[in-house]
Amino acid sequence: MELDIANTSQISTSNFTPSSTLGPPDLRDGYDLPVYGLDTGRFYSLHVPALTCIFLSLISAILTITLSFRKIPRRAFFDWTKSERFIVYMAICDGAFNVAHSMDHLHIATTKSHVYPASLCQFYGVMLLEFIMAQTFMVNIVAVNAFTLMIFNKQLKFGKRDWRLLLWIFGFPFLLSMIALAAKQFGPNGSFCFFDGVNGELAQFLLTTLPLSVILIVNATLYVITWAKLRSIEKHLKLSLGKQSSGSKMKHAAVRAMSLFVLAFIFQWWAMALFGIWVFANPGSVPPAIHHTVTTFSNVGGIVNLGVYLLIRKRVQYQGSASSDQSHSTKRSGMKETSHTDL
Repeated sequence: MELDIANTSQISTSNFTPSSTLGPPDLRDGYDLPVYGLDTGRFYSLHVPALTCIFLSLISAILTITLSFRKIPRRAFFDWTKSERFIVYMAICDGAFNVAHSMDHLHIATTKSHVYPASLCQFYGVMLLEFIMAQTFMVNIVAVNAFTLMIFNKQLKFGKRDWRLLLWIFGFPFLLSMIALAAKQFGPNGSFCFFDGVNGELAQFLLTTLPLSVILIVNATLYVITWAKLRSIEKHLKLSLGKQSSGSKMKHAAVRAMSLFVLAFIFQWWAMALFGIWVFANPGSVPPAIHHTVTTFSNVGGIVNLGVYLLIRKRVQYQGSASSDQSHSTKRSGMKETSHTDL
């Protein structure tokens, strides 16, 4: 009897020991992660500011599109200046991003759990990747266009009705999204639906963090070079001629307008790049400050781009008067007039 008790005790001890040393079971996917903030009291401090920024951004995006079409009723959309068309494309990206992300955050905030069914969470992830990368690629095109215009006096050709631009900024991210979806990389990350917090870390790094970080650096570099060249030319003209031609003023105003997109992009997405790098380098240990920062800055795009729109409106109004003056002078001199839609 004593032997049986000893054996039983030994068996129970041996059965208990592995479970105590192994710790929690392996995580299968993002649904095994805890919902961020529920156990620390930071749940609403994450989602309430995020939703506030998202809805303000959505309102701003709608306002930008509405004002754009109301202010320019006499010309077809593809006869607008490039800067005017860029701001509409940006507002579309902001609006679609905000709609998907607001539903995501609202679902989590009201249920205090992950988004179900999984296919819905994956849909939100696809939408976020599509429009984050659409903005990323588009602003990079804007930065390159401003750079080539300022340095080489040439512009990128977007094709009839901007088909090359639209295929690049919307088509390529859609292809990436479908590949990631087929590979089951989307899911909850604890805070919202994007790349799966367990299985999608490498995909997030390759598809968002790496290109976003590289393009942030490239855009910032092109911005500095472009702005330095612009300042140098204007300073030289002021010292030598004292007055710029209207054509030169139009080009410089266009470069300034395009540069605003670059600054707005850097302001909005630097935190997302930092978040992605942190997740990839040390998953599971992202500080709360980083969580709150990324859910604030990445959700204010519509607000920032509304500001860009209002500044561009001032440039367009000035450009209209400059165009009129240039038209009179070119008629007297017999010179060919440059179309403002190229800028």
